[in-house]
Amino acid sequence: MRALTGIQPSGIAHWGNLFGSMIPITKLCDEHPGSFFMIADLHALTTMTDPKKLKKESFELAVDLLALGIDPEKTIFFRQSDVPQHAELAWILSTITPMGLMERAHSYKDKVAQGLDANVGLFTYPILMACDILLYDIDLVPVGKDQKQHLEIARDLAQKFNHRFGETFLLPEPRIAEEVAVIPGIDARKMSKSYNNTLEIFAEEKQLRKQIMRIETDSKTVEDKKDPEGNTIFELYKLFAQEEEVETMAKLFRAGNFGYGDAKKMLFEAANTFLSPLREKRKIIAEDPKRVQKILEEGGKKARQRAERKMEKIQKKVGLA
Repeated sequence: MRALTGIQPSGIAHWGNLFGSMIPITKLCDEHPGSFFMIADLHALTTMTDPKKLKKESFELAVDLLALGIDPEKTIFFRQSDVPQHAELAWILSTITPMGLMERAHSYKDKVAQGLDANVGLFTYPILMACDILLYDIDLVPVGKDQKQHLEIARDLAQKFNHRFGETFLLPEPRIAEEVAVIPGIDARKMSKSYNNTLEIFAEEKQLRKQIMRIETDSKTVEDKKDPEGNTIFELYKLFAQEEEVETMAKLFRAGNFGYGDAKKMLFEAANTFLSPLREKRKIIAEDPKRVQKILEEGGKKARQRAERKMEKIQKKVGLA
């Protein structure tokens, strides 16, 4: 059983990324040795126009993921752009993709509605995503509910190709996280870079304390009793604290004479205890950029070897060899 997943390099990683995708995906790769973890820099080109920023953020994401536990001995960890077969297969599959299939893809319409430029790359994004998966005969693909349609498109294209040219591609199965917790940001909305309400995973201790102290609260006084459920500080505290510690904070909220400042201090202590070892590990990894580069190059070589073998078969099927 092999899995494949990818993350776009898109700025400083935050708690929402950590608990929503990074930790679950790292565990999945650990459970299935030989899986693929891809830094999706080709996909990032659909929205990122600064080449220096893309290069820097791709490197920073690699350091983040290594600090969070991606094991390059067990997982093929690589940059998408190091495997040109992704783009080659994307062209081949685009020639058998009905326009209507792309027009029904909701992600394009959603992104344009958000104000992103309506470029062709955004429109054909699902085709490239299909190639990421189909190149490596992947069994399992972890996707959120918003990406489910893209995996269905990948399966549709695999079936269409197999029907026309003979059995070539495996049909990947989704692993859909039905109940992914929405991590609140400092303004109680979903934590997102677009809202500028994030708490950084690798922030230095002083900076982390400052970010936590910026969490917005209501006007209740220290003396007032408070409902912990739905409270931003309490919801974030649950990410880091033990069950009995969570119960203690809940009781303090309900009893009164417990201010939001005190709750933020408890959150800081719990978060800093959890994140401090990761922060130190990341510093050590970042101090040796040549090693990070070598890991990505070796991962790219392994991925490319597999992709080359697959592309030889595909080329023969379509008459290009």
